[in-house]
Amino acid sequence: MDFLIDLFEWLQQTLYEVLVQPVAFAAGLGHLLEKAYEGTGWVVVGLLQLLVMLAVIGPMQRRWPVEPVTDRLAVWADVVYTLVHRLGLFKLGMFFTFDYAFEQGLGSLRAMGLPTLHLDGLWPGVTDLAWVSFVGYLVVFDFVNYWIHRAQHQSNTWWALHSLHHSQRQMTMWSDNRNHLLDDIVTSLVLSAVAVLIGVGPAQFVALVAIGQLSENFQHANVRIWFGRIGERLWVSPRFHRRHHSIGIGHESEVQGRKVLGGCNFGVLLPWWDMLFGTADFKLRFDATGVRDQVEQGRDYGVSFWAQQRQGLLRLLGRG
Repeated sequence: MDFLIDLFEWLQQTLYEVLVQPVAFAAGLGHLLEKAYEGTGWVVVGLLQLLVMLAVIGPMQRRWPVEPVTDRLAVWADVVYTLVHRLGLFKLGMFFTFDYAFEQGLGSLRAMGLPTLHLDGLWPGVTDLAWVSFVGYLVVFDFVNYWIHRAQHQSNTWWALHSLHHSQRQMTMWSDNRNHLLDDIVTSLVLSAVAVLIGVGPAQFVALVAIGQLSENFQHANVRIWFGRIGERLWVSPRFHRRHHSIGIGHESEVQGRKVLGGCNFGVLLPWWDMLFGTADFKLRFDATGVRDQVEQGRDYGVSFWAQQRQGLLRLLGRG
């Protein structure tokens, strides 16, 4: 573990000194070097994630595919989304737009007496162990993610944006980041607030996000894989999550004979919450993916990155 930490720090320092710091000075942003160094860490994480995707998940997709990939243009759009997020471009945009307002708002709440609940101090001698506190934070984050995900499916307004994620008919390991930017902004702000309020350290937050993202890349992969009767109930598998993307199932429920927003398998990492709140579907099936109105009515969700962003805004305004 020490070797891995040292390697990560060396990669971060090297990339920062060779590329990021000179660019920051050239752009007249020398006063932001501390933030630039922090951002470099996220870029290193993203590069390592891309390496794992290409070296591990990619070969699995070729070896055990659910379906042949026939629409490579749709997949390339997802590659763009992944690169925007994993190479730090989304975080860079957040820094220059919403981060200042977020910090100011949080500072005001602190001045009003808002406390921080430090989970790693709840059970002295146990939760102060690094791995125990990390698991605790992971469970809390996943619980919050579950309810965010359900809200994305049960709010007509939020679904107008989130439906973009479900419109991919050719799911692959690149599909995880296929989201409307407004959807990502809301989710990012909520999770950042939770991290601050429960006392997650910067390094822990990076590790939580990195593990979560890689797991989600695997869940979206075009692989005919499941974890067995017991494993399916311990961690979200590609089969479990593909059921969530199934046409007319993953994003809809039936109430008194009519289809309404809802669905199943909202868990991001852990299927426990779906089991607890009655939204789990463990049928061993690998169905086609997409949105019902896209398939049955030909609704346009866009092909390119910018076309998809535009169509999402039109849906949000009730015009698309």
